Amino acid sequence: MTRVIAGIRGWYGANPLHLLALLAAFALAGYAVRAVVAAGQWQVYALWFLVAIVGHDLLLFPLYSLADLSLRRLLPWRDGGASTAPNRAANPQPPIINHLRVPAGFSLLLLLVWFPLILRLSSSAYHRASGLTAAPYLWRWIAVTGVMFLASAVGYALRLRHAALKARAGPVQSQSETWPDSGLFKGDGRG
Repeated sequence: MTRVIAGIRGWYGANPLHLLALLAAFALAGYAVRAVVAAGQWQVYALWFLVAIVGHDLLLFPLYSLADLSLRRLLPWRDGGASTAPNRAANPQPPIINHLRVPAGFSLLLLLVWFPLILRLSSSAYHRASGLTAAPYLWRWIAVTGVMFLASAVGYALRLRHAALKARAGPVQSQSETWPDSGLFKGDGRG
């Protein structure tokens, strides 16, 4: 059995479960396309798909790439990959960039999905359909965004604390310095 899995991994280049998940995703996408075509909505679906591709690749991707680049320029020493970064041993702080990217990305995704209600652009249609007002959506979006940034700040504070404790503890000894050399692993490159 392991030979079969190794053969599939050698042919495919990844775990066979990855191939299975990929095939399941294609099957689900095929079912969705079939359902859209059967419902007679393929023109609207194709238009939505093209607008989503053009909107993302030509508008959103350059905008959030520029915002990310600007943020990384503001915080070059915390990025970890900047050429002006000081020695990591002298500055053991973890990079902050992902603690800003993740909540900002999720907040913008929520805004993108719910902007007609958040900005009250469709409040009359929403009221007719549900009998409710769209007024709480802005404050709920702000609250969710605040909670995400707060959780990210707590996570960053915990990482800072862990890095400070690790720096205070001193350099970690390698395995060869802590274990006596018994000579058991001389021939396999591990000892």
